[in-house]
Amino acid sequence: MTVVVWIVEGTWPACVDAARVHAADESEIVLVHVGDEELPAVAHGAFAGLLGRGHPEQDPGTRVEQLAAESAEQLLQKAADRLGRPCSRIARTGHIEREVVAAAEDADLLIVARDGDRSRLGPKSLGPHSRFVIDHAPCPVLLVWPESTPALSSIPAPPPHPPHHPPHHR
Repeated sequence: MTVVVWIVEGTWPACVDAARVHAADESEIVLVHVGDEELPAVAHGAFAGLLGRGHPEQDPGTRVEQLAAESAEQLLQKAADRLGRPCSRIARTGHIEREVVAAAEDADLLIVARDGDRSRLGPKSLGPHSRFVIDHAPCPVLLVWPESTPALSSIPAPPPHPPHHPPHHR
């Protein structure tokens, strides 16, 4: 069994803990972090637009890419340490939600944390990236709360319905 664990800053401990609880000892665990390709591209573009292309060694986009890669490796190392058992680590860059779905292509389980409004139960507890991943995952998904689960009383009240009128008989 292959279990893919999506590692995201802020929510990764809950995903790792879920893997520790739900993945059998013989399971292969793959920790996946995806960096957003847009931030370095913005830095590259801003540099080229403002200062021209005469000094590529001064392009801040390159440094942003390096920092992102270092941050991903550190986060994956923390996750592996918390997991406390052998695992694979993959750092990817691209469209976050599509890269996560691609990483789960041959998985038997994908572990994802809620990344939206976590103060109450409901669909808004999923941000756009996790919603896409859940909707398009090629395998079962274990969806976890990064903190304690909100109370059932956090579910919004149902919308009002018009009064029911019995059908007219003639």
